[in-house]
Amino acid sequence: MIVRVWRGETLAEKADEYLDVLRRTGVADYRNTEGNKGVRILRRIADGRAEFVILTTWDSFDSIRRFAGVPVDAARYYEEDKKYLLGFEPTVSHYEVVLDSDDD
Repeated sequence: MIVRVWRGETLAEKADEYLDVLRRTGVADYRNTEGNKGVRILRRIADGRAEFVILTTWDSFDSIRRFAGVPVDAARYYEEDKKYLLGFEPTVSHYEVVLDSDDD
């Protein structure tokens, strides 16, 4: 299993509104991509900013390519992101899951 990690930041006062945008865009696309095993969104509000971290789990890099295209580590953005995000990281990170709490 592979975890794809994306990070983004918006103003704290736009945090709830941007979460709704994420649900309509990225989360919907993740869930509709074959090979996606789950989505978690983390949020931390501090110093007037809301930092979002999205963790998606995938069965393979081929599945991630179906969502992200090539190169597989390119961040994928939506038109609405321009209204909210304070910056645009060009890439994401991928991690191989080597231990899961459900594993014995």
